[in-house]
Amino acid sequence: MIKKAAYGTLAVMTIGGMVFGTDVFSYARTGFHSAQSKIRSEVPLEFEIERARQEVAQLLPEVRKSMHVIAEEQVAVANLRKSIEKRELALENQEEAILSLTSDLKSGDSRFVYAGHAYTQREVEKDLSERFNRFKTADETLKREQELLTAKEKALTTHRETLEGMLSQRKSLEVELERLEARLKTINARKQIASIEVDDSQLNRVKSLIQTIDKRLDVEDAVLAADGDFMGLIPVEQEVQVEDENIADAVNEYFGRSGEIEVVKK
Repeated sequence: MIKKAAYGTLAVMTIGGMVFGTDVFSYARTGFHSAQSKIRSEVPLEFEIERARQEVAQLLPEVRKSMHVIAEEQVAVANLRKSIEKRELALENQEEAILSLTSDLKSGDSRFVYAGHAYTQREVEKDLSERFNRFKTADETLKREQELLTAKEKALTTHRETLEGMLSQRKSLEVELERLEARLKTINARKQIASIEVDDSQLNRVKSLIQTIDKRLDVEDAVLAADGDFMGLIPVEQEVQVEDENIADAVNEYFGRSGEIEVVKK
């Protein structure tokens, strides 16, 4: 199977070389990058945001590692500072002893008594010489330790600043991811709203119905207003009195006769 794939690849490269010549590798690289970009563009944004969130979470072990290093440096600096303080105190005592012995030797005495013991000038000079050599060695050691303390304190300050920067950047990245997620939700909501199709016919039917109801209410208002014009008024009009009249008299008067109408006999 592997041999077939290798032969297929070789055949494709051979054909590509025949078609594109020396530019075949350039076309291949361009095609690869184009396909890679297309694949990346097809990845859902939700997935990309989640991937970024996981990458931010991976920073936590580095932060903890830095915190452990800083804690170790703090302990080392504290111990070195205590050691220097003890050495400084010892050197101060040695300096006082050296100066005291030097002053005694300058007095010109041949015998000296210290703590109930007598010492010759030679013994005091020898002791002073040893003390002075030890003092100089201790003083050099103290200077090196002080330089080391200064370097450690500087490194500790740098590591603290680095840790604070990492914590601040991690927090900023988390806030930025929250902003991107909120923006993505807003865009998705806008897409959902834009995809909604409104039925115009149904909307128009509802509008027409509302207009019809409005017109009918206008008619009802007009009818009630007209009835109100004739209700509650004072009845000043008089009724027409129709007098009953004698029909016979009316006939005689019409024909110009008075009295009763003669009956015509046949």
